[in-house]
Amino acid sequence: MDFTKFENFILREFNLDLSGYKSAQLHRRILTIMSRAGAKDLDEYMVLIKKDKVIREKFLDYVTINVTEFYRNPQIFQELENFIKSELSYNRPLKIWSAACSIGAEPYSISMMLKEMTPSVRHKILATDIDTNILIRAKAGEYVSGDIKNIPKTQLHKYFKHEGEKFIINQEVKDLVTFKKHDLILDSYEGGFDIIVCRNVVIYFTNEVKEKIYEKFSKALNSGGLLFIGATESIYGYKNFGFEKLSTFIYKKI
Repeated sequence: MDFTKFENFILREFNLDLSGYKSAQLHRRILTIMSRAGAKDLDEYMVLIKKDKVIREKFLDYVTINVTEFYRNPQIFQELENFIKSELSYNRPLKIWSAACSIGAEPYSISMMLKEMTPSVRHKILATDIDTNILIRAKAGEYVSGDIKNIPKTQLHKYFKHEGEKFIINQEVKDLVTFKKHDLILDSYEGGFDIIVCRNVVIYFTNEVKEKIYEKFSKALNSGGLLFIGATESIYGYKNFGFEKLSTFIYKKI
């Protein structure tokens, strides 16, 4: 099948650059979602994506890998909290970026964590994702029991309203977070961050794209800033990007 033609179509249609993803994994995902849509080949699938809004949105949701939950890997989040306390002056407003934030569980987790640490400080959390529909869900701040299973009960009662099967996050947690569409491969990066959180996303990219992203993360961080990555990731040659390794999943810009 002509994946190059399909990738060019997706770049034109969505401004989504699939060439930076690991091809074997990506192609398996595309063929799976194509089959679910009832298309026999990529040409037929392209026609369906153009004319059917539901198929179009399902493609984006599936390919952009929206898997997340609050305090994903809780022990690693505890490490992050410890390093914020030991490495940063956190009694001032911190500027934080949650990249590829999906449904918002990650930036809201950070917001709650910081509210527990510094209740009177108004930190700034930028939360970005490539998927517009997922950002709409994130802004709504409505979750189900599977999403919130790692939240301590005290925080769940303090920061959520329980309505039927939904858990709705409080406005005070939302107020620290600003959502914005952003493509890690194609778009420019803001600067001046104290913390960048990007977990379980870069693993899907080629080594060349990974290195460019780590280089741009380093430039976007303040000196002494922290980069928090996923439980299945590791930055090889981290010193080349100006990082010091604080723990398995947390790096500091020197």
